[in-house]
Amino acid sequence: MKIGVVGLGLIGGSMAKAIKMHTEHTVLGMDIIESVVCKARLLEAIDEELTVDTLKDCDIVFLAMYPGDTIAFARKNAAYFKRDGIVLDLCGVKEAVCPILLKIAQENHFIYIGAHPMAGREFSGFSHSMGSLFENASMILVPFHGTRIETVQSVKELCRQIGFGYIQISTPEEHDRMIAFTSQLAHVVSSSYIKSPTALEHIGFSAGSFRDMTRVAKLNETMWTELFLDNPKHLCNEIELLIQHLEEYAEAIRTGNHEKLFQLLKEGRERKAVVDGETAEEK
Repeated sequence: MKIGVVGLGLIGGSMAKAIKMHTEHTVLGMDIIESVVCKARLLEAIDEELTVDTLKDCDIVFLAMYPGDTIAFARKNAAYFKRDGIVLDLCGVKEAVCPILLKIAQENHFIYIGAHPMAGREFSGFSHSMGSLFENASMILVPFHGTRIETVQSVKELCRQIGFGYIQISTPEEHDRMIAFTSQLAHVVSSSYIKSPTALEHIGFSAGSFRDMTRVAKLNETMWTELFLDNPKHLCNEIELLIQHLEEYAEAIRTGNHEKLFQLLKEGRERKAVVDGETAEEK
């Protein structure tokens, strides 16, 4: 099987490397930076360069670009995708992308499935891509009405072959609602937290908690700006709920309300135990 990867950054590069590492499939890669394509070939992350002319030869194509670029590429090259071939976007949002790509796919007779690998690093670019990036990670798939079960199963099998430990089936709305909390909010919080003037004086006073809270503040602002603005409703709901909770803590501390603060902390600990699947005996 021939598999194309458009965009050889962190995710696309890792996808190409993982497919080469774990399967016998032929991988073709494309990137707007020619030197990246050359490096990918030298490192054997891809077998050959993917071109518009060879798109038609690919049984599966992964679109690993920012949402806007993904849509633009699909629109421009829709006629070149293999008829009945499978095209998956790897964007971090789905409501802003899936309806458009689905319409393009239906008009041009290829199969479209939304996808989002739940893996990443605080670095970007092909140089930081890894064939092991998806080991035991979750892959979210967003298939649509009319997609054959066998097609979804073949994509799931490929995902498992390259290391994914869990496959989650979702809808665009559910995906964006959940991702707003599990991923996007964490980046907003980390970026906000590190802006305290006290952060500049942390040396000698910080340990694991500080590292955990600030790790994803080292983000790609170009990408995350686009992702946040493509998911405003769900992300703003989560931000506003967090502010509400923080205000409760601040009020209890400000007024010296021991009972209220104790209860808030207890509720947080108990919720964490539930989220982690712990039983009462394990707490």
